[in-house]
Amino acid sequence: MDAALPDRSRLAALVARLEAGLLERDTAVRLALLAALAGEHVLLIGPPGTAKSELARRLHGAFAGARYFERLLTRFSTPEELFGPLSLKALEHDRYERLIDGYLPTASIAFLDEVFKANSAILNALLTLLNEREFDNGSARLHTPLISVVGATNEVPAEEALMAFHDRFLVRVPVAGVSDAAFGALLALGPPPAGPATPAAPIDGQTLREVIAQRDGVALPAAVIDALAALRAFVQSQGITVSDRRWRQLVGLLRSAALTEGRDAVDRFDLWLVPYVLAAQPAQVPALQEWFVAEIARAAPQDAPWLTRAVEAFEKQLEIELSMPAEGGDDSAGKLALARAIGGAGESGMLRVVSSALEDAMRRRWSPVHVAARLAQVDAVMQRATEPLGALRERAAALQHALDGRLWLPPSLAATLRGNLQHTIALLESLHTRLAAVREGFAAMPLDEALPQVEPEPIAIGA
Repeated sequence: MDAALPDRSRLAALVARLEAGLLERDTAVRLALLAALAGEHVLLIGPPGTAKSELARRLHGAFAGARYFERLLTRFSTPEELFGPLSLKALEHDRYERLIDGYLPTASIAFLDEVFKANSAILNALLTLLNEREFDNGSARLHTPLISVVGATNEVPAEEALMAFHDRFLVRVPVAGVSDAAFGALLALGPPPAGPATPAAPIDGQTLREVIAQRDGVALPAAVIDALAALRAFVQSQGITVSDRRWRQLVGLLRSAALTEGRDAVDRFDLWLVPYVLAAQPAQVPALQEWFVAEIARAAPQDAPWLTRAVEAFEKQLEIELSMPAEGGDDSAGKLALARAIGGAGESGMLRVVSSALEDAMRRRWSPVHVAARLAQVDAVMQRATEPLGALRERAAALQHALDGRLWLPPSLAATLRGNLQHTIALLESLHTRLAAVREGFAAMPLDEALPQVEPEPIAIGA
């Protein structure tokens, strides 16, 4: 990695500082910082009180010398609130200029709450500011130091007039309240931490410029291009419209992620970013996440319904065959009952022997051909069950290797991927153990060489 680029440990320290005390915000934190490094804007979508503004303020602290600007927008907001008041001195000389110092045109990181409630005059000016990083102040077009705007909204707008502005936010992150699992931790939270013992060094302007300049040199392998082509077909099937510009911006974000993790090529696990770039609505995010888990990470949980049915069928058949009485019934049952009654007052060793012998006499005998057929069917299923188990263990090891050293992929997502594979492995191991027990049961059935050597019908286990 170039010396001007931030090393992974420095970025990891910044991520840790950003998410300290923010519960279940590992995804939003990483997306916000990565988007800023890539020169992109972030939209946080969720109800009030979900730490959206706190995240924007912390993001500001990740950049050296960055100025911060924050406003809550309403339909009554005026351009002066965002861009500064008119200069009276300029008006005296017939110039229409604003005093922009301390306002959005001089900010590096900005947080605009309820961003879609602004009127058209503000939105039109914001379009140029967000896209070109320029601001028209009178007759002059000024270059701004803007790194990233973090927008917040309770819901995505439906009006066609707002779609162009909505499209300016490359990364769009649904943010919800904490889950039931984290509710206790939320109640126990203390005041926000002042920061880690060793403060993370903020990122300077030169570093930002180097990330943008060098990311185009990051390779986009054919396998990733093929995955993106498959993704394009998938999003079309989901009714999601993605512009050519957004596809190219997605590739830029993927390259930024690879570059800042110290890699010279994008890989398939960088595609975890896809749901937060291509989904136009929060409701579209889960389907894209499932696509990544199943098609890219190959870590969708499996329930093995066929194998479960097979094990249950074998267990039921074994139970039936073990409970069948001996052929040509005799008075063994009465003798066994008498032996147990006598033994009830204090069973002697001899009576225990008699009782055991009578129980064995009552057991049905089976031909060797019958038992061999049962064992052969169980063995065939066990072999079929063992093959995917080995492949899954190899896949789990490969997944762990691929996840090691990842900076941007959220720990919660990594835990889900690992957990899904472990769920499938544990299920198959459990079913394999039950099959082994069934096999022992069939193998222990008493034999009678004199019985007709007839092979039984195979146990029906379905497809």
